[in-house]
Amino acid sequence: MYAVAGRNVVRGYLTGTTSTSIWVHYERGGRSFCGHRLPDGMQRHQRLAEPLLTPSTKAAHGDHDVSASRDEILKLTGMSAQDFDSAAQMAMQLFAFGQRVCAERGLILVDTKYEFGKTRDGRIVVIDEIHTPDSSRYWISESYPERFRAGETPESLDKDNLRRFLGQQGFTGDGPVPHVPDDVRIMASERYLNAIETITGEAFQPNLENARERLRRNLGVAG
Repeated sequence: MYAVAGRNVVRGYLTGTTSTSIWVHYERGGRSFCGHRLPDGMQRHQRLAEPLLTPSTKAAHGDHDVSASRDEILKLTGMSAQDFDSAAQMAMQLFAFGQRVCAERGLILVDTKYEFGKTRDGRIVVIDEIHTPDSSRYWISESYPERFRAGETPESLDKDNLRRFLGQQGFTGDGPVPHVPDDVRIMASERYLNAIETITGEAFQPNLENARERLRRNLGVAG
C-alpha cells in the first residue's frame, strides 16, 4: 500500500504543446516556471542551460495537473521537505541516466514524468513506468540541429504527433475528444514501436497474454 509522494517532470528543452507546458508559458511572456528563472530571447525547442525539475500536483480525473515550485508543492500537498527532496534527487538521477542511454541510441530524451510513492516503511519509490513514449518526449538526435536552426519541429518518437493532430482540430484537452482517423492511429503506433526498438535495441515482441492476468501474476495478487 502506497501513499502518494509526488509527481516530478524533468525538462531539458523549452518545448511543449499543452497549456501546462514550459514553452506555452514562455510564449505567453512567463519568465519564471516552477521557481526557475528563464532568460529572454530563447526559441522554441531550444535546449535549456540545465535540466529543470518542474513538479506538479496530481489532478483529479478530467482536470489538469498544476505545475508549481517546490515551496508551493509542499504547501499544497503537505508533503515533507525530506520526502520531496528524496523524490527530486531520484528524478534527476533517472533523467541523467535516461539521457545517457538515449544518446547512445541516437535519441534525445527531451523531458519526462516520474511518479513517486511512499511505502509503509517510509521509502520513496517509483510507482509507474518510466521513459516510455507515454511519459517522455523523444527527438531524433541527427536531425535536431538542422531542424532547430530552420525553426522546424524536431522529428519525434512520442505522442506529440497525436497531440498536434488534436490541436489542429481545436482540441486542447477539455471536452469530447475529436474522431482520430485510422491513419493517425497507425502513425502513432508505428512511432511507439520505433521508439521501443530504438531505446531497447531489440525487436518488439508483442505479449498477447491477457493483460489482467499478467498484472495479477506480476503483482502477486491471487485470483
